[in-house]
Amino acid sequence: MIAKASAPAKTILFGEHSVVYGEPAIAGAINKRAFITIKDSEDDRTIFRAPDIGFEAELLTREKKYILLKGKPGIIRYILEVLYTLHDHTPIDITLNSQVPIGSGLGSSAAVTVAMLAALYRYHNIRFNKKSLAHDAHMIEQAVQGVASPLDTLVSTYGGLVYLSRNKKVEHFNVNFNVPFVVGYTTKHGNTGKMVKDVKNLKTRNPKIINPVITSMGNLTNYAKQAILKRDFNKIGELMNINHGFLDVIGVNTLELSRMVYNAREAGAIGSKTTGAGGGGSIIALCPGKVEEVAKAIARDDNVLKIRFTRKGVSSRVYK
Repeated sequence: MIAKASAPAKTILFGEHSVVYGEPAIAGAINKRAFITIKDSEDDRTIFRAPDIGFEAELLTREKKYILLKGKPGIIRYILEVLYTLHDHTPIDITLNSQVPIGSGLGSSAAVTVAMLAALYRYHNIRFNKKSLAHDAHMIEQAVQGVASPLDTLVSTYGGLVYLSRNKKVEHFNVNFNVPFVVGYTTKHGNTGKMVKDVKNLKTRNPKIINPVITSMGNLTNYAKQAILKRDFNKIGELMNINHGFLDVIGVNTLELSRMVYNAREAGAIGSKTTGAGGGGSIIALCPGKVEEVAKAIARDDNVLKIRFTRKGVSSRVYK
Protein backbone atom coordinates (compact mmCIF):
# COMPACT_ATOMS: atom_id res chain seq x y z
CA MET A 1 0.00 0.00 0.00
CA ILE A 2 1.13 3.54 -0.77
CA ALA A 3 -0.43 6.62 0.84
CA LYS A 4 0.31 10.10 -0.42
CA ALA A 5 -0.62 13.53 0.86
CA SER A 6 0.39 17.12 0.34
CA ALA A 7 -0.31 20.39 2.14
CA PRO A 8 0.47 24.01 1.34
CA ALA A 9 2.89 26.28 3.09
CA LYS A 10 1.58 29.53 4.43
CA THR A 11 2.56 33.08 5.01
CA ILE A 12 1.29 35.24 7.84
CA LEU A 13 0.25 38.67 6.69
CA PHE A 14 -0.60 39.99 10.15
CA GLY A 15 -0.56 38.72 13.71
CA GLU A 16 2.50 36.51 14.14
CA HIS A 17 3.43 36.12 17.81
CA SER A 18 0.45 38.18 19.06
CA VAL A 19 -1.84 35.33 17.95
CA VAL A 20 -0.19 33.13 20.60
CA TYR A 21 -1.75 35.46 23.21
CA GLY A 22 -5.27 35.38 21.81
CA GLU A 23 -5.02 38.26 19.35
CA PRO A 24 -6.38 37.92 15.78
CA ALA A 25 -4.25 36.99 12.80
CA ILE A 26 -4.49 36.83 9.02
CA ALA A 27 -2.67 34.17 7.04
CA GLY A 28 -2.93 32.51 3.68
CA ALA A 29 -1.94 29.28 2.00
CA ILE A 30 0.58 29.76 -0.79
CA ASN A 31 1.35 27.83 -3.96
CA LYS A 32 4.32 25.95 -2.44
CA ARG A 33 3.65 22.51 -0.93
CA ALA A 34 5.08 19.67 1.16
CA PHE A 35 4.53 16.12 -0.18
CA ILE A 36 4.59 12.97 1.98
CA THR A 37 4.66 9.39 0.66
CA ILE A 38 4.25 6.42 3.01
CA LYS A 39 4.68 2.83 1.86
CA ASP A 40 5.36 -0.59 3.33
CA SER A 41 8.93 -1.17 4.49
CA GLU A 42 11.09 -3.56 2.51
CA ASP A 43 13.58 -4.36 5.29
CA ASP A 44 11.65 -4.19 8.60
CA ARG A 45 12.95 -0.71 9.44
CA THR A 46 11.16 2.62 9.49
CA ILE A 47 13.15 4.97 7.27
CA PHE A 48 12.54 8.67 6.72
CA ARG A 49 14.04 10.36 3.67
CA ALA A 50 14.02 14.03 2.70
CA PRO A 51 16.04 14.13 -0.55
CA ASP A 52 15.52 17.87 -1.05
CA ILE A 53 17.64 18.58 2.03
CA GLY A 54 19.82 15.47 1.83
CA PHE A 55 18.48 13.95 5.06
CA GLU A 56 17.90 10.29 5.88
CA ALA A 57 17.32 8.54 9.21
CA GLU A 58 16.11 5.30 10.71
CA LEU A 59 13.23 6.06 13.08
CA LEU A 60 12.76 4.33 16.42
CA THR A 61 9.09 5.24 16.73
CA ARG A 62 8.43 3.68 20.15
CA GLU A 63 11.25 5.68 21.72
CA LYS A 64 10.64 8.82 19.66
CA LYS A 65 14.28 8.69 18.57
CA TYR A 66 16.23 8.34 15.34
CA ILE A 67 19.53 7.05 14.01
CA LEU A 68 21.06 9.58 11.62
CA LEU A 69 22.07 8.05 8.31
CA LYS A 70 22.73 11.16 6.25
CA GLY A 71 22.48 14.94 6.45
CA LYS A 72 21.40 17.27 9.25
CA PRO A 73 18.17 17.06 11.28
CA GLY A 74 15.50 19.57 10.38
CA ILE A 75 11.85 18.65 10.45
CA ILE A 76 12.36 15.22 12.06
CA ARG A 77 10.82 16.04 15.47
CA TYR A 78 7.40 16.62 13.91
CA ILE A 79 7.56 13.34 12.00
CA LEU A 80 8.54 11.44 15.15
CA GLU A 81 5.76 13.07 17.18
CA VAL A 82 3.13 12.10 14.60
CA LEU A 83 4.37 8.51 14.50
CA TYR A 84 4.67 8.21 18.29
CA THR A 85 1.13 9.55 18.73
CA LEU A 86 -0.73 7.72 15.98
CA HIS A 87 1.30 4.98 14.35
CA ASP A 88 1.18 1.31 15.39
CA HIS A 89 5.00 1.15 15.08
CA THR A 90 5.05 -1.28 12.17
CA PRO A 91 7.99 -0.62 9.78
CA ILE A 92 7.24 1.88 6.99
CA ASP A 93 9.13 3.99 4.47
CA ILE A 94 8.45 7.75 4.52
CA THR A 95 9.61 10.25 1.92
CA LEU A 96 9.26 14.01 2.18
CA ASN A 97 9.55 16.18 -0.91
CA SER A 98 9.07 19.86 -0.29
CA GLN A 99 8.88 23.11 -2.22
CA VAL A 100 9.10 24.94 1.11
CA PRO A 101 12.49 25.98 2.50
CA ILE A 102 12.84 24.48 6.00
CA GLY A 103 13.00 27.07 8.77
CA SER A 104 12.12 29.89 6.41
CA GLY A 105 9.09 31.19 8.31
CA LEU A 106 6.65 29.85 5.71
CA GLY A 107 5.08 27.21 7.92
CA SER A 108 7.19 24.29 6.73
CA SER A 109 6.58 22.38 9.97
CA ALA A 110 2.80 22.84 9.69
CA ALA A 111 2.75 21.78 6.03
CA VAL A 112 4.82 18.69 6.82
CA THR A 113 2.77 17.85 9.91
CA VAL A 114 -0.57 18.17 8.10
CA ALA A 115 0.66 16.15 5.11
CA MET A 116 2.20 13.50 7.38
CA LEU A 117 -0.99 13.10 9.40
CA ALA A 118 -3.18 12.88 6.30
CA ALA A 119 -0.90 10.30 4.69
CA LEU A 120 -0.73 8.24 7.89
CA TYR A 121 -4.51 8.31 8.31
CA ARG A 122 -4.84 7.12 4.73
CA TYR A 123 -2.23 4.42 5.26
CA HIS A 124 -4.11 3.08 8.31
CA ASN A 125 -7.54 3.59 6.70
CA ILE A 126 -8.62 5.96 9.48
CA ARG A 127 -11.49 8.28 8.59
CA PHE A 128 -10.87 11.97 9.19
CA ASN A 129 -12.13 15.38 8.18
CA LYS A 130 -10.39 18.72 7.90
CA LYS A 131 -11.59 19.93 11.29
CA SER A 132 -10.13 16.93 13.12
CA LEU A 133 -6.97 17.01 11.01
CA ALA A 134 -6.32 20.69 11.79
CA HIS A 135 -6.87 20.00 15.50
CA ASP A 136 -4.55 16.99 15.56
CA ALA A 137 -1.86 18.85 13.62
CA HIS A 138 -2.02 21.72 16.11
CA MET A 139 -1.61 19.26 18.99
CA ILE A 140 1.50 17.83 17.31
CA GLU A 141 3.04 21.29 16.83
CA GLN A 142 2.22 22.20 20.41
CA ALA A 143 3.84 19.02 21.71
CA VAL A 144 7.02 19.77 19.76
CA GLN A 145 7.22 23.53 20.29
CA GLY A 146 5.71 23.89 23.75
CA VAL A 147 3.55 26.82 22.66
CA ALA A 148 1.97 26.97 19.19
CA SER A 149 -0.72 28.92 17.42
CA PRO A 150 -3.39 26.91 15.60
CA LEU A 151 -3.10 29.27 12.65
CA ASP A 152 -0.36 27.55 10.63
CA THR A 153 -1.90 24.09 10.75
CA LEU A 154 -5.37 25.47 10.09
CA VAL A 155 -4.23 27.27 6.94
CA SER A 156 -2.26 24.26 5.70
CA THR A 157 -5.34 22.10 6.18
CA TYR A 158 -8.02 24.32 4.68
CA GLY A 159 -6.09 26.50 2.24
CA GLY A 160 -7.22 29.99 1.27
CA LEU A 161 -6.84 33.30 3.07
CA VAL A 162 -8.21 33.21 6.62
CA TYR A 163 -8.87 35.51 9.56
CA LEU A 164 -8.62 34.07 13.06
CA SER A 165 -10.54 36.21 15.56
CA ARG A 166 -9.85 36.81 19.23
CA ASN A 167 -12.47 34.19 20.14
CA LYS A 168 -10.80 31.67 17.78
CA LYS A 169 -13.52 31.93 15.16
CA VAL A 170 -12.17 31.28 11.67
CA GLU A 171 -13.41 33.36 8.75
CA HIS A 172 -12.44 32.63 5.16
CA PHE A 173 -11.99 35.69 2.94
CA ASN A 174 -14.08 35.43 -0.21
CA VAL A 175 -12.52 38.54 -1.75
CA ASN A 176 -10.22 38.13 -4.77
CA PHE A 177 -6.76 38.60 -3.31
CA ASN A 178 -4.64 37.16 -6.09
CA VAL A 179 -2.09 39.95 -5.88
CA PRO A 180 1.66 39.51 -6.34
CA PHE A 181 3.91 39.05 -3.35
CA VAL A 182 7.62 38.38 -3.14
CA VAL A 183 9.06 36.35 -0.30
CA GLY A 184 12.68 36.81 0.66
CA TYR A 185 14.37 34.28 2.90
CA THR A 186 17.80 33.98 4.47
CA THR A 187 20.14 31.05 4.90
CA LYS A 188 19.87 31.69 8.63
CA HIS A 189 16.96 29.52 9.74
CA GLY A 190 14.63 30.63 12.48
CA ASN A 191 13.62 28.40 15.38
CA THR A 192 9.91 28.87 16.04
CA GLY A 193 9.92 27.30 19.48
CA LYS A 194 12.86 29.39 20.65
CA MET A 195 11.43 32.64 19.29
CA VAL A 196 8.03 32.04 20.90
CA LYS A 197 9.76 31.39 24.23
CA ASP A 198 11.97 34.47 23.84
CA VAL A 199 8.92 36.69 23.28
CA LYS A 200 7.19 35.09 26.27
CA ASN A 201 10.21 35.82 28.47
CA LEU A 202 10.43 39.42 27.22
CA LYS A 203 6.72 39.85 27.95
CA THR A 204 7.16 38.40 31.45
CA ARG A 205 10.06 40.75 32.22
CA ASN A 206 8.36 43.86 30.78
CA PRO A 207 4.58 43.32 30.97
CA LYS A 208 3.57 46.98 31.05
CA ILE A 209 5.54 47.65 27.86
CA ILE A 210 4.99 44.48 25.84
CA ASN A 211 1.34 43.75 26.69
CA PRO A 212 0.12 46.98 25.01
CA VAL A 213 2.28 46.16 21.98
CA ILE A 214 0.65 42.73 21.68
CA THR A 215 -2.80 44.35 21.93
CA SER A 216 -1.87 46.94 19.31
CA MET A 217 -0.76 44.17 16.96
CA GLY A 218 -4.22 42.67 17.34
CA ASN A 219 -5.92 46.01 16.63
CA LEU A 220 -3.72 46.46 13.55
CA THR A 221 -4.80 43.03 12.28
CA ASN A 222 -8.44 44.04 12.52
CA TYR A 223 -7.73 47.20 10.51
CA ALA A 224 -5.95 45.02 7.95
CA LYS A 225 -9.00 42.76 7.69
CA GLN A 226 -11.13 45.72 6.59
CA ALA A 227 -8.45 46.89 4.15
CA ILE A 228 -8.33 43.43 2.55
CA LEU A 229 -12.11 43.33 2.19
CA LYS A 230 -11.94 46.72 0.46
CA ARG A 231 -8.90 45.66 -1.60
CA ASP A 232 -7.16 48.81 -0.35
CA PHE A 233 -3.61 47.74 -1.16
CA ASN A 234 -1.99 51.01 -0.13
CA LYS A 235 -3.51 50.66 3.34
CA ILE A 236 -2.47 47.01 3.52
CA GLY A 237 1.09 48.01 2.66
CA GLU A 238 1.12 50.77 5.27
CA LEU A 239 -0.11 48.37 7.94
CA MET A 240 2.52 45.79 6.93
CA ASN A 241 5.21 48.40 7.51
CA ILE A 242 3.80 49.28 10.95
CA ASN A 243 3.56 45.59 11.83
CA HIS A 244 7.24 45.15 11.02
CA GLY A 245 8.01 47.86 13.57
CA PHE A 246 6.04 46.01 16.24
CA LEU A 247 7.99 42.83 15.46
CA ASP A 248 11.17 44.85 15.99
CA VAL A 249 9.90 45.90 19.42
CA ILE A 250 9.33 42.31 20.55
CA GLY A 251 12.81 41.33 19.40
CA VAL A 252 12.22 38.85 16.59
CA ASN A 253 13.76 40.77 13.69
CA THR A 254 17.36 40.33 12.62
CA LEU A 255 19.79 42.33 10.53
CA GLU A 256 19.16 39.98 7.58
CA LEU A 257 15.38 40.30 7.82
CA SER A 258 15.48 44.09 8.09
CA ARG A 259 17.91 44.27 5.16
CA MET A 260 15.42 42.40 2.97
CA VAL A 261 12.51 44.52 4.22
CA TYR A 262 14.21 47.79 3.34
CA ASN A 263 15.66 46.51 0.06
CA ALA A 264 12.12 45.57 -0.95
CA ARG A 265 10.69 48.97 -0.03
CA GLU A 266 13.47 50.81 -1.85
CA ALA A 267 12.74 48.74 -4.98
CA GLY A 268 9.06 49.69 -4.97
CA ALA A 269 7.23 47.43 -2.51
CA ILE A 270 4.34 49.30 -0.91
CA GLY A 271 4.60 47.13 2.19
CA SER A 272 7.13 44.66 3.57
CA LYS A 273 7.57 42.89 6.88
CA THR A 274 8.97 39.86 8.61
CA THR A 275 6.61 36.90 8.30
CA GLY A 276 6.56 33.98 10.70
CA ALA A 277 8.49 33.52 13.91
CA GLY A 278 11.51 35.65 13.02
CA GLY A 279 15.04 35.10 14.30
CA GLY A 280 15.91 34.27 10.70
CA GLY A 281 13.56 33.04 8.01
CA SER A 282 11.45 35.22 5.73
CA ILE A 283 9.97 38.55 4.85
CA ILE A 284 6.97 39.20 2.62
CA ALA A 285 6.65 42.16 0.29
CA LEU A 286 3.49 43.46 -1.39
CA CYS A 287 4.62 44.81 -4.73
CA PRO A 288 1.95 45.16 -7.44
CA GLY A 289 3.65 46.17 -10.68
CA LYS A 290 7.10 45.84 -9.12
CA VAL A 291 7.59 42.08 -8.69
CA GLU A 292 10.72 41.79 -10.84
CA GLU A 293 12.34 44.90 -9.36
CA VAL A 294 11.68 43.77 -5.78
CA ALA A 295 12.78 40.20 -6.46
CA LYS A 296 16.02 41.44 -8.02
CA ALA A 297 16.73 43.77 -5.10
CA ILE A 298 16.28 41.03 -2.50
CA ALA A 299 18.24 38.47 -4.56
CA ARG A 300 21.38 40.61 -4.38
CA ASP A 301 21.99 39.27 -0.86
CA ASP A 302 19.31 36.67 -0.12
CA ASN A 303 16.92 34.11 -1.62
CA VAL A 304 13.62 34.83 -3.33
CA LEU A 305 10.29 33.13 -3.98
CA LYS A 306 7.49 34.66 -6.02
CA ILE A 307 4.21 33.52 -4.52
CA ARG A 308 0.47 33.66 -4.93
CA PHE A 309 -2.19 32.71 -2.45
CA THR A 310 -4.07 29.49 -3.16
CA ARG A 311 -7.44 28.11 -2.11
CA LYS A 312 -6.16 24.51 -2.24
CA GLY A 313 -5.59 22.92 1.15
CA VAL A 314 -4.56 19.41 2.12
CA SER A 315 -4.91 16.62 -0.45
CA SER A 316 -4.49 12.87 0.11
CA ARG A 317 -5.11 9.49 -1.50
CA VAL A 318 -4.21 5.80 -1.32
CA TYR A 319 -2.71 3.59 -4.03
CA LYS A 320 -3.08 -0.18 -3.62
